[in-house]
Amino acid sequence: MKIFSGKQIYDADKFTIEKQQITSEQLMERAAIQIFNWIHSRLQGAQIKIHLFCGIGNNGGDGLVLARHLNEHGYNIDVHIVNYSDSRSEDFLINLDRLKEKGIWPNFLNEDATFPAIAQEDVVVDAIFGIGLNRAPDDWVQNLIVHLNNSQAFILAIDMPSGVFMQDMVPSSEGAIRANYVLTFQVPKLAFFLPQTGVFVEQWEILDIGLDWEFLQGMETDYELIGKNEVLAMYRPREKYSHKGTYGHALIVGGSYGKIGAVTLACKGSLLVGSGLVTAFVPKCGYLPLQSSFPEAMVLTDSAEEKISNIDFSISPNVIGMGVGIGTHPTTAQALSNFLDNNTIPLVLDADALNILSETPGLLDKMPAQSVLTPHPKELERLLGKWENDFDKLRKVKEFSQKYDCIVVIKGAHTITVYGNRGYVNTSGNPGMATGGSGDVLTGIITGLRAQGYSALHAAIFGVYLHGRAADIAVGETGFQALIASSILDHIGKSYLDLFKVVEPEDAKEEKGK
Repeated sequence: MKIFSGKQIYDADKFTIEKQQITSEQLMERAAIQIFNWIHSRLQGAQIKIHLFCGIGNNGGDGLVLARHLNEHGYNIDVHIVNYSDSRSEDFLINLDRLKEKGIWPNFLNEDATFPAIAQEDVVVDAIFGIGLNRAPDDWVQNLIVHLNNSQAFILAIDMPSGVFMQDMVPSSEGAIRANYVLTFQVPKLAFFLPQTGVFVEQWEILDIGLDWEFLQGMETDYELIGKNEVLAMYRPREKYSHKGTYGHALIVGGSYGKIGAVTLACKGSLLVGSGLVTAFVPKCGYLPLQSSFPEAMVLTDSAEEKISNIDFSISPNVIGMGVGIGTHPTTAQALSNFLDNNTIPLVLDADALNILSETPGLLDKMPAQSVLTPHPKELERLLGKWENDFDKLRKVKEFSQKYDCIVVIKGAHTITVYGNRGYVNTSGNPGMATGGSGDVLTGIITGLRAQGYSALHAAIFGVYLHGRAADIAVGETGFQALIASSILDHIGKSYLDLFKVVEPEDAKEEKGK
């Protein structure tokens, strides 16, 4: 699913209005009715006080239309106009007049107003700004937002929580609505998936307001939301007359004294995701642990006992996953530099391999094209330098990816895979994955997919999804706190099976049960 910019959404609105020969006010009516239906299906006329806070633009117009429909169905409402400007949209004014015709006179709020009392059991509808905000709200509006947040009432935001920008950082964490639920029109917004702005969105849901689908599909976007449907299109089925050589040979290079477990986890991830063969290249101290704990893997050893000192092997792998548990000893750093001088094999780079790259001038230039990098936040900072906010981080990652022709996996609650100027936002995964070894498993998974012939980009996108989905399935058995990296490994197979599971609609289930 594509993630659109504010301008693209406005363009889609305009195109839809022209193609369907409707007015912008009619499109607003359509959108607000969808919101009303969502609320009415849940409240069923319950006499809960609903406070609607409406700005003076089109988001406020949506709120006014919603207020009219709620009133017509007997709901107990108060309408407050957040009068932050002398400029009003035409559709806002049309719907303000319609509301007054129904005998509903809104309460106009300005910088001198006393904010209305809101009980914890009330509902607040936020229709102040929507997606059009491009500057920090006035101080008095920020104070109103603080008042709404402190009310502890359930807050339902229309399209976007007010105070949150579409494609820039929130100017003030106090000046943005913390929405319990966001009903967003037609498509999700990038801000929902970034740590610094996603905290303002507890849950969100898309409402289809009938924007022209062909127009939306025809637009190129900078970001795409990745779910089951998107990765299913990447899946490469197994052929009947195939053998282990068909599915590639993955080499995992890593480990140091006390950190052989990282290599074991990566090797298991690689084999469990489908790589035909997996070999580990480790210091001598890793030989017995790997051979005894994971007999499916082959093991090669360095001449050094406790660290990697010379990356030299006689096999011909299809891909190399490098860095898990490897350490940053100067000898290891030199070994990595020497190896990169002559290497043309595709790489998946993680952990201390990334730290060595960031600390050694010129080493990044030695990476082969289409390398996949999987840094955690601190490793990413060492590669890029500091960033101002999440949007600045994305800009820097895109520049880095273009400069070195590499794929960067930005790990997080919604891991974002970046290649060139495009980002792919993952939807699987959960907080239980914040545990040691989880990243090693991901490195192995991406390496294993790459070995099977997936492109570097598809291996990263698909691997991130499978990794998160395995954790989602596992957490149902373990809970968040008891989820460990091995739990993710144990459920990789189920994450594959889940790709082909058909979710039966609720109405079909009800019909079957009759």
